[in-house]
Amino acid sequence: MSSDDFQAQVVSVAALGDPIRRVLYEYVIKELAPVSRDQAAAGVQVARHIAKFHLDKLEDEGLLEVEFSRPSGRRGPGAGRPTKFYRRSSRQFTVSLPERRYDLAGHLLAHAITTSKDGGIPVAEALCESARSFGQTLAEEVNPRIGACASQVVVTEALVEVLANHGYEPRIDGDGIKLANCPFHNLAREYPALVCGMCKDLIQGLLAALPTKLEAHLDPAPEWCCITLVMTGDEHVGLPPRYAPGYDE
Repeated sequence: MSSDDFQAQVVSVAALGDPIRRVLYEYVIKELAPVSRDQAAAGVQVARHIAKFHLDKLEDEGLLEVEFSRPSGRRGPGAGRPTKFYRRSSRQFTVSLPERRYDLAGHLLAHAITTSKDGGIPVAEALCESARSFGQTLAEEVNPRIGACASQVVVTEALVEVLANHGYEPRIDGDGIKLANCPFHNLAREYPALVCGMCKDLIQGLLAALPTKLEAHLDPAPEWCCITLVMTGDEHVGLPPRYAPGYDE
């Protein structure tokens, strides 16, 4: 998740901090059909103008969606003005601190199981292929931006951005990159061989599709991701000091 996406989701979810707004939201999502302002006001026992204010705020923050229809389905002249109805938004909000990506783990595992069943190959092999393929897809998203002749600085900045957007919290450490957060933390604690292997395959797929000599190595440490990125040969990571831990502009 990018920094902008994170901030937007935090602001939206924070809208539920108001107790009246929260109870109105809970009332709307429990109803089988979309709810009007009058219904919501009566349902939670607040004045209509208060219900209107908070429902519209929930709409502005993307937590509710609206539709308009005339009372009792009436149409034509004299049917009255369309009424505004509220329902739960189709948007999904996931805010966790630190960031976790169990949705991604579920996607990779489901894809691997399906591939294993359809292709008659071991699940572990299918998961390796699924994770590497996803990593390559991430690289394909940034390769057009960095160009074929990009400097190591540009390549590593793009890599750091991708890793950060997926919850890894990359940190420059000498001529390598440490990952301060494991997006699959709880799963990795219970199934370390499976999940850490999946994580390594994903990052290896990403690195293989980028013009970099960084390699992914298993390097477990408490509270950190089990993967460390290490530069091979005489190359350098090539990032400006603002990416180093503790750097203050």
